[in-house]
Amino acid sequence: MELLIIVNPIAGTGSKDDIAAIAREELGVDDSHIVYTERAGHARELADDAVRRGVDIVAAVGGDGTVNEVAGSLVGTDTALAVVPVGSGNGLGRHLRVPLDARKALRLIRQGHIERFDCGIVNGDLPFFCTCGVGFDAQVSHAFATAGTRGLSTYVRTTISEYFRYKPQHYRITIDGDTIDDEAFVIAIGNAAQYGNNALIAPRATMQDGQLDITVIHRFSLVAAPIVGARLFTGTLDHDSHISIYRGRHIEIARDASGPMHIDGDPLVMPATLTIDCRPAALPVVIGRGEKK
Repeated sequence: MELLIIVNPIAGTGSKDDIAAIAREELGVDDSHIVYTERAGHARELADDAVRRGVDIVAAVGGDGTVNEVAGSLVGTDTALAVVPVGSGNGLGRHLRVPLDARKALRLIRQGHIERFDCGIVNGDLPFFCTCGVGFDAQVSHAFATAGTRGLSTYVRTTISEYFRYKPQHYRITIDGDTIDDEAFVIAIGNAAQYGNNALIAPRATMQDGQLDITVIHRFSLVAAPIVGARLFTGTLDHDSHISIYRGRHIEIARDASGPMHIDGDPLVMPATLTIDCRPAALPVVIGRGEKK
């Protein structure tokens, strides 16, 4: 088995200095199989090269942004992704029940097996594996990215601060040909169930059903905010009257103007009209035996 381990040294809040030693102990690899990213986009370049060389498994050691870069290069190939979740939110790792301990996650590469999972594609060429979205969550992603510190506490503070500034917007949402006009606080498209940190924005989503879950959060009062927040973390968001959840393979979202969007938590500015498609069974992933998500 040919293995490449790509480490983002600045992911999350902890040191990655021991990753190489753990990989040598658990997997018997030498340092030629371990590379460190040096800039944004570098993980994608390294994964592209690994695919060209016929590497069997590429391990992404980092957060969801690092995983997105690596996995995007592996879509539609036979090179499998292994997730070593050491970032801030670790949405994909949590969804796939990969251990959050780096040693146990690396050990899974030799103990687990490979299955194929769905991914989402935005506007034809931007892949996502957990979630993408517009509205309040995209605004929070932008603010979180520029906050200067990472971690759950920063995310919670950012969310509360942005809540008092954000106003819902009008959207036209078309799901497999059926159109909904709505004023929404959030439109989240879930391939996996969560944003990260066990915030379950699409609590019934599975990555092996060939569909995406569309969660629309409608306007809600300040009094209702704690209840909506609690449901987000207890996996009961679909029981809330302020929430509508749909499912489909092809989604179009039209808004009044271009603006923020997040893709696996990373913010960017996108056009007013968006298309989001599910690509079934596009990504091979190393998971624990008995796990299907």
